[in-house]
Amino acid sequence: MGPKPAMPAQAPADDAARPLADRLRPQRLEDVVGQDHLVGPDGPLGRMIKAHRLSSLILWGPPGTGKTTIARLLAAAAGYDFEQVSAVFSGVADLKKVFEAARQRRRMGRRTLLFVDEIHRFNRAQQDGFLPYVEDGTVVLVGATTENPSFELNAALLSRAQVLVLNRLEADALELLLGRAEALMGRSLPLTAEARAALLEMADGDGRYLLNLAEELLTLTGDEPLDIPGLTEIVQRRAPLYDKAQEGHYNLISALHKSMRGSDVDAALYWFARMLAGGEAPLYIARRLVRFAVEDIGIADPQALVVANAAKDAYDFLGSPEGELAIANAVIYLATAPKSNAAYTAFSGAKAAARETGSLMPPKHILNAPTKLMKELGYSAGYAYDHNAPDEFSGQNYFPEAMPRQEFYTPKGKGFEHEIRRRLDHWADLRRKRQEQG
Repeated sequence: MGPKPAMPAQAPADDAARPLADRLRPQRLEDVVGQDHLVGPDGPLGRMIKAHRLSSLILWGPPGTGKTTIARLLAAAAGYDFEQVSAVFSGVADLKKVFEAARQRRRMGRRTLLFVDEIHRFNRAQQDGFLPYVEDGTVVLVGATTENPSFELNAALLSRAQVLVLNRLEADALELLLGRAEALMGRSLPLTAEARAALLEMADGDGRYLLNLAEELLTLTGDEPLDIPGLTEIVQRRAPLYDKAQEGHYNLISALHKSMRGSDVDAALYWFARMLAGGEAPLYIARRLVRFAVEDIGIADPQALVVANAAKDAYDFLGSPEGELAIANAVIYLATAPKSNAAYTAFSGAKAAARETGSLMPPKHILNAPTKLMKELGYSAGYAYDHNAPDEFSGQNYFPEAMPRQEFYTPKGKGFEHEIRRRLDHWADLRRKRQEQG
């Protein structure tokens, strides 16, 4: 990230009542921190400003990353009138007033940027209501959302707007904000170097939250800087950004699953701990471990399913926090077990074949014949009882007569599947010999 111009060094007296985060709101796009990929000269927003023409946008990113500020600065830089509504507080009547005002401006040769905060909170019908005004140019729509637009916004709306992803603010961007706050207030934060680093971690990538904490700290009086325990007494650690019903939930379970699949036990434990810290139900995680055992380990380690189920039962019995250790044990076992998706792939192949050949009858020799008629029709005729065959293996055909033999299960030779592969090769050799003997 390149250097940013310094912000004003002293707050005007009439600004004293405004929150620090509002007083430090950038006045130029180049003052926005942490989003150089968007606001830089070669970024999509920089190119729009250069062309003096805006297109509709969806700004997707975590809280406190500059979505509202960017929308305001875009309107100012391009000479558009700025209208703001919130999907939480605004209804159809409010939107109608905004659209009518935008029409009036358009007749006077002025253009309107409509910023919709938390646009994902509008329902599908309300989102459709924007379409005619976006299409005829009455407004340029800029929506802000913390949720994945693919899941929360209409396809029709997404097709008319460019989605831009804002990054969570990294430590250097957050440090720059702290420097601006100190310059504006005319004093340094009363923190040790270690406590200052801890403050950046508490912000969790949210610039607005960081400035709110800084504002509280800058009002303190005292000669000694605060260390980490002192800082923790003053401000409470922020709960991790995690919504069990939204994308964060699926992102973290995906990270846990893929870390275990990649045999990275330390990363798997980290994501497991992150989910617990975010308030995820441990039994939900335990169920996902059971799924992982059958999907990504399978027969390579048959004990994996036993361990995953035992962890679920242990948590049921012990509860939190003791039972969480049982789940952690399962995470370690599964992450370090030999991996194979051969059973998963085999079952998928068998299901596909069953859909294609669902009307084929089993061969008559493996059908029971409990009645005289069935015996006369050839049911059970020619069946070879495997326990009476050499090597207890007859090698007869068990597939439908009109279906060629299939090979769905191909063990990869890892863990216990090495032994399974040896058995299958042995039986394949015997089958071939039996067929040759006719």
